[in-house]
Amino acid sequence: MKSVISGALVAAMMSTVAISSGAFAADIKAQPIVPLTFDMSQLQQAYRASKIIGVTVVNEADETVGSIDDLLINRNDNVPYAVLSVGGFLGVGNKFVAVPYKSLHIVKDKIVLPGGSKDALKQLPEFKYQ
Repeated sequence: MKSVISGALVAAMMSTVAISSGAFAADIKAQPIVPLTFDMSQLQQAYRASKIIGVTVVNEADETVGSIDDLLINRNDNVPYAVLSVGGFLGVGNKFVAVPYKSLHIVKDKIVLPGGSKDALKQLPEFKYQ
């Protein structure tokens, strides 16, 4: 019994050493913490990603063309693309495509892709998560 516990402890310590040795810290650089000042009214007008992901996307004729599966954020804190799920039924047979985030318009409680259609989106190259 002691050898099983000892083995588990050694395995746990080795995994901790691997993680702390920089396996995940390769991209992290120490930066000083600077107090930020910002306009709170601008933050109140911002959109939360959790409220956008999963929302149905329609065209200007109010026809459903897909739904937002994800938002891609680059290292410059920009959201250049939205990943849409198109086609399929209840998530089966769907295809993921990336569209420029700027092409989406939030109008009241809807996300509109002007000029979008299911057929046009299905013709776009498939986006694959890595």
